[in-house]
Amino acid sequence: MNNLQEISSLTNPPIPFITLIAIITTLITCCPVEGIIGINWGRQTTHRLVPSMVVDLLLQNNISHVKLSSSSDNVLKAFASSNISVTVTLPNESIKNIKIPNMARYFLEEKVRKYQNQNVKIISLYVGSEPLSTYYRPETYQTAPIALRLIQDAIPANDYGNLIATIPHFTDVLIQSTTKPSEADFRPEIKDSMVEIVSLLNKTNAPFVMHMFPIYSVINHTDWDPEFSFIDNKSNFTIKDDNGLVYHNVFEFVYDSFLHAIAKAGSPGLELTVGKIGWPTDGFSGANIPNAERFFREFLPYIKSNKGTPLRPGISIDVFIHNLADENKNRVDVSAFQRHWGIYWTNGQPKYKIDFTGQGRDIYPTTAKGLILMPKRWCIFNNRMDNLTLVKFWVNHTCTLADCTTLAPGGSCSHLDYQMNVSYAFNQFFQVNAQSNEEGKTCDFDGLGVLVPNDPSTGTCKFPVEIIAAENPDKHGLNEGIRYDISGFTCGLAMLLFFLLGLV
Repeated sequence: MNNLQEISSLTNPPIPFITLIAIITTLITCCPVEGIIGINWGRQTTHRLVPSMVVDLLLQNNISHVKLSSSSDNVLKAFASSNISVTVTLPNESIKNIKIPNMARYFLEEKVRKYQNQNVKIISLYVGSEPLSTYYRPETYQTAPIALRLIQDAIPANDYGNLIATIPHFTDVLIQSTTKPSEADFRPEIKDSMVEIVSLLNKTNAPFVMHMFPIYSVINHTDWDPEFSFIDNKSNFTIKDDNGLVYHNVFEFVYDSFLHAIAKAGSPGLELTVGKIGWPTDGFSGANIPNAERFFREFLPYIKSNKGTPLRPGISIDVFIHNLADENKNRVDVSAFQRHWGIYWTNGQPKYKIDFTGQGRDIYPTTAKGLILMPKRWCIFNNRMDNLTLVKFWVNHTCTLADCTTLAPGGSCSHLDYQMNVSYAFNQFFQVNAQSNEEGKTCDFDGLGVLVPNDPSTGTCKFPVEIIAAENPDKHGLNEGIRYDISGFTCGLAMLLFFLLGLV
């Protein structure tokens, strides 16, 4: 996740850097190939799409590259013979285990070769996910450069061919408060680590990977016009750098900021890939379906055009859209919108029009086939007001264990009245728990719930009926380290519960 506030920090590069970058850019752009448009498939959700259905969905939408945040056995096997290029991820929590060559070989054997031998097209792996980021997690993983080096050494030593290894980074690896891309550099406290990582990538021709989310420019830069977040910026707001380059949108601003930082780390010609980029559809003002559709309608054709950026014009850029579907167990440390990156609802229906090929066609993507919904029934509040303490308890309980982020200010359900807020919370818990509560009762909540056959959805607020859960993650061995944990989740949800319970 990207934070434009952190991008806003850095220091003006000397003229030799700009000259050097210009020379290398000329070499890079002489024969560009078309940029790849892939997609992230994260599975931090209570009701996961069945892996074989996801493979079919990707094929139907002509998506040839996928990145997996967690890769259990059944997920990887589903990609066998599909010819879809797969990127797997070593969880952050496992980075500390990669400290000797034998452990690097073991990881590659278990998570790459084992599946390549089953005709799964694994072409790259990420060593961690933003391991040096401090923006929304309490700890960093300082041994990430060591793990990367050991894995990179193990790749040729064990005949993995063209497999590449890299590390993805969030924008907070850049120092804060920069106003121009040319000022960019890595944070002083991690500069040595970043220089080491850049050097390792340069030696193996692996790309530097950045994660960014343009909505952060709306959140963190009140002095910027919100239009700057979109490729088709309709305002007159631009940023002119000291080197004469002019920036009309935040993507180019962030991309070139990373290029300057990478150049200062000693590798101005390094390829820069976008590992995550997207626009959320709920949980925050501006996080909505029309804005998400607009963002991709302009961004994907921009990528396919090989326009490049002001600092590297005419280059191809590989990007991975974030995310395939919503994840109702994602952390909400930063904002409620962290659970609403999906192009698809969890029932396999697309939210909005998007052309994954980058041709700019006005089309909806293919709907997932074969999913089964639970019975069309909803659990709502019976409006009994004689014991508000009990109501408050159940709202607190349900919104801690189920997803109530659409109720957040600016969210699609933020307009609901008191009774409907409670109804929404009850139904979310009811659906997440396969239309029952913890004791197996149907819509009870100590006599506060009532089962209804008619959809209570109103306006922009949808009361969902979940799909039947059909897939469980494999969390053994090196698959451990799923980023969701109940303590961080509960803490991140505190602000949402505060405003919600204040209504009671």
